Amino acid sequence: MNNTRRSDFDVTNTVQVSSPQAVLAAVESLYRPTWPGLSLEPLGKAFAHFERLFAGEVPGWHGVDTVYHDRQHTLDITLALARLLVGYERQQPEAERLGGTRALIGLITGLFHDVGYLRRADDLQSLNGAEFTRTHVTRGARFLQEYLPVLGFSAWVPVASEIIHFTGYEVPFATIEARVADRRDITVGHLLGTADMIAQMADRCYLEKCRDRLYAEFVLGGVALPFSEGYPQVKYASGLDLLRQTPEFVVDTRTKRLEGEFHGAYRYLETLYGGRNPYMEAIDRNVEYLRQILRSENWQLLRRRPPIFAATEDPMSTMRGLMLGHIKRVWSSYSGS
Repeated sequence: MNNTRRSDFDVTNTVQVSSPQAVLAAVESLYRPTWPGLSLEPLGKAFAHFERLFAGEVPGWHGVDTVYHDRQHTLDITLALARLLVGYERQQPEAERLGGTRALIGLITGLFHDVGYLRRADDLQSLNGAEFTRTHVTRGARFLQEYLPVLGFSAWVPVASEIIHFTGYEVPFATIEARVADRRDITVGHLLGTADMIAQMADRCYLEKCRDRLYAEFVLGGVALPFSEGYPQVKYASGLDLLRQTPEFVVDTRTKRLEGEFHGAYRYLETLYGGRNPYMEAIDRNVEYLRQILRSENWQLLRRRPPIFAATEDPMSTMRGLMLGHIKRVWSSYSGS
């Protein structure tokens, strides 16, 4: 039997994280024995809406057109979050447990945590969702304020629209924690933020996706070439430059976010895997492989070409064209030509 991990499967190589149906089934198999009295009907509705929304089948919305933050990215994070929520719940005394409804709200928040990258029909000035990189979490919170009442969860809007910010950099975490009264909701936020970081860094093709896809999104989002005092600053000169800075980013994320602000919440996975943590193991493998490449400068070792699960045709070519046009405009405006 070939045990090679497939590019659109999770870290255990058992769940196809490009498939909403496969991820929903995996989540249900975790949730049912953990919260046996919980109705999972709202979860099924949320997954169905997610699929239509990202496919561009919901009126008033364009489908997903970002190449790094595609459908697989979101589903991978959602599966990791379900595992974290269940792992946490199974280790807590009754008084500290989350309860099924809170775990459901947390998962729905995770499922739509990157919906802010999707363009609405009235976003007339935008050509690609990556342009919302700096504001996508706030946009996602606005979506939850509209969508949770549709599922009958109006009372959870204040909590969900705050804890979604644990996946971003738009609101200081201390501010979120000051606004959310129940520590269990903060815990869900920490699990959500943890899932967002570990699932993407554990992706089998994380390195190629950073070089080829995340860099392009960073250019369009104003992250790679931000302006300061009217001048463009080069934070990432290329996809390879982004990769050169990735080991430091992973170490910093692990120290400050995963261990620090999220209090080592990734360890709640380990009860599901006999004390192992397949996500952290995969992250370590990715970083060690990248360090080998950086020492050798043999970039041909990054040869995987994983599929993109977006709603647009040939999204990578479109993204490259937009990226090159953006770079040209930035330097043209700076030089005054």
